[in-house]
Amino acid sequence: MASNTTPLWLFDLDNTLHNASHAIFPTINANMNRYITRVLEEGGHPSDEAAVNHLRRHYWKLYGATLLGMVRHHGVRIEDFLHEAHLFDDLPGMVRAERGIGRWLQQLPGRKILLTNAPRRYSRELLRHLGLHRHFSHHISIEAMHVHRQLRPKPSRLMLRKLLAREKINPRRCILVEDTVDNLKTARELGVRTAWVTQYLIGNAMLGHLTAQRVRSRLPSYVDVKVSSVRKLPRRLAKLGAAR
Repeated sequence: MASNTTPLWLFDLDNTLHNASHAIFPTINANMNRYITRVLEEGGHPSDEAAVNHLRRHYWKLYGATLLGMVRHHGVRIEDFLHEAHLFDDLPGMVRAERGIGRWLQQLPGRKILLTNAPRRYSRELLRHLGLHRHFSHHISIEAMHVHRQLRPKPSRLMLRKLLAREKINPRRCILVEDTVDNLKTARELGVRTAWVTQYLIGNAMLGHLTAQRVRSRLPSYVDVKVSSVRKLPRRLAKLGAAR
């Protein structure tokens, strides 16, 4: 039985455990754009490329997931959006990841839960392709992020608070490993420790120059540890309060 000092790790998936910006995110964005274009056209709204790109990014910034904006403001079905956004001709061929991730995860004491705003089918296929599924005791995808029957993906405080309560763990014994700073900020507000993974952010045209500036700037107060790669986490256990 785990002691009350054993940490619980919450790991993001995309751009944390693999390089989603290489090919997967561009494909997802293109898929979303096609779907959003169709929805806007059917509703009689402007559906040119600029309007669609703006809407996709706006909803992502506002809600943490483009999906929520499309559901709330355009009445789309969650399962339809997730299916259309995650259509890939060859997902395994698009994956780029460092070797040895499983070995590094194994060096981290405590249980690990995958906590991703990606859909279940996609994230499970990706985890198995990476050979990482055996390292996670639970797999929480966006479909499971409901609170009071409302979808509450990251960075929802309600969802994270519900998860901590279900796991019966003190937030200070929990560590969120993420590339998205808004998710880290919310976690810290609840008392969760935070590790920011940055290697897939700098130089990423999909994320823009502001993200690169943020990576290079002073460490945000809500980040305990900034690492370029998950492989560096075992060396930062003391800083995260997770020393063996």
